[in-house]
Amino acid sequence: MTRLLFAFLAIWMGFGMAAQAQPLRLQITEGVIEPMPFAVPAFVPEDNGGMEYADALSRVVASNLSGTGLFREVPRESHIARITSFDTSISYPDWRAVNAQALIVGAVSASGDRLTVKFRLFDVVSGQQMGEGLQFAGAARDWRRMGHKVSDAVYSQITGEDGYFDSRVLFVAESGPRNNRTKQLTIMDQDGENRRTLTDGRSLVIAPRVSPTGDRAVYTTYETGSPRIALMDLRSGQSQLVGEIPGAMTFSPRFSPDGRALVFSAAMGGSTDLFRLDLSNGQMERLTNSPAIATAPSFSPDGRSITFESDRSGTSQIYVMSADGGDAQRISFGEGRYSTPVWSPRGDMIAFTKSHAGRFHIGVMRSDGSEERLLTASFLDEGPTWAPNGRVIMFTRQAQGGEPALYAVDISGRNLRRVPLSSPASDPAWGPLLP
Repeated sequence: MTRLLFAFLAIWMGFGMAAQAQPLRLQITEGVIEPMPFAVPAFVPEDNGGMEYADALSRVVASNLSGTGLFREVPRESHIARITSFDTSISYPDWRAVNAQALIVGAVSASGDRLTVKFRLFDVVSGQQMGEGLQFAGAARDWRRMGHKVSDAVYSQITGEDGYFDSRVLFVAESGPRNNRTKQLTIMDQDGENRRTLTDGRSLVIAPRVSPTGDRAVYTTYETGSPRIALMDLRSGQSQLVGEIPGAMTFSPRFSPDGRALVFSAAMGGSTDLFRLDLSNGQMERLTNSPAIATAPSFSPDGRSITFESDRSGTSQIYVMSADGGDAQRISFGEGRYSTPVWSPRGDMIAFTKSHAGRFHIGVMRSDGSEERLLTASFLDEGPTWAPNGRVIMFTRQAQGGEPALYAVDISGRNLRRVPLSSPASDPAWGPLLP
C-alpha cells in the first residue's frame, strides 16, 4: 500500500474563546457512559473535484465516532442549520435545538490526484471552537485515510486520549468448505474497508502479528508441511522463513517493541520453549528450558518483560518473566484455563483468553494479575489484540456450528460489535497508527 504523507497544518480560524466557558470533554470511565451527541454535516466541496468526496468523507468520520459507543450522531434530517461554507459563522442555538453537543465542520478540495481536507470542531454547549482547525493533504485514492485522520483528531480533542482510526488490522480470511478451508493472510483498515490479500492460500497461515512500525508482519506458515515462522514485508508482499531450528516446529512469533527481535515458541524433543531471535544477525537465545509447554509470548511495551502461557502448574495459566528469561511468576489464579496473553500498548493491562465451565471469554487483568475482568462470553471467543491506544480489543468469535468472525469490545466490556466483513475471518492482529 502506498505510504501517504499527510501535512498537518494547524490554523486559527478566527473565533474567540468564551472567557468563562468550560471546554467540552468526554471523560472515559469504566461505568455506563451516555454517548455524546454530535453533528457532522456533509463536508463542503470547495471545487468541482471536492464534490466527489465531500459527503463520503463526512460519513467515514460519523461512522468512526459512532462505532466507539462514546458518541451518537444527530441525524442529518433533524439539522436546522445548513453549512454551505467552511468559514460560515456557527449558529449555536440551531445546533443546541437538535441536542448536538459537538459540531464538526469540514471542507474538501481536489486538484488532479491531490486531495485537501480541513475541519473545525465546535463545542455547541459553550459556543466556542475547540482547539485549532486542522488540514490534511494526500493522494485522492487515500481519501478514507484522511477521514480516519479527522476522526482521530476529533476523538483526541474531546476525550484527551489518542485515537485509533487510522490503523490497519492483519487477519486470516477464510473461504471454502470446512473440511478443505483456504486461509489467506489479509490486511484491512480497522473499520473493515480497503481489504488486500497478501498470500495465495496454497499454504495454511495462522496467528499473524504486525511490527511496531506497521511495515512488516510475522506469522506461522505450514508451507513446508509443519509450522514455521515467516517474516513478510507488507509493502512488497515478499516473505521469508526465519528462526529456523533443526528438528523443531516454530510458531507463535511476536515482535519486540523496537521491532528488532522476535520472541516465539519452538517444539522439539518433547518440550515447547520460548526463544528470542535477533532479526539483524539471526542470533537466537533460549529463554525457557522446561518439560512444560511455554507459548504465546508477548513483550511488555518497555521491552523488559514477557508474558506467556504455560501448563507448568498443571493447567494453562499466564506467567510473566524478564525479557532475558529466568524465573517466571504466575499471575493468573482464577478458575479455568488462561491462554493467549497480550500486553496492552499502555503497559498497564494484559488481555487474555479464558475457558471455564464450557464458555470462552476475553478478559483483562493488571500486569501483576490483579483486577481480573471478563469482557465477553460465548461458545468460542479467543485471540485478543489491542487497538493502538489501548482502549479497544479485537478478537475472534465463533458460535456453535457457525463461522468465525471478528468482533471488537471496549475494555470496559461495553460496545461489543462485529467487524463488518462478508466472509469468515479469524486471528486479528491490530497494527500501530499509520505514519
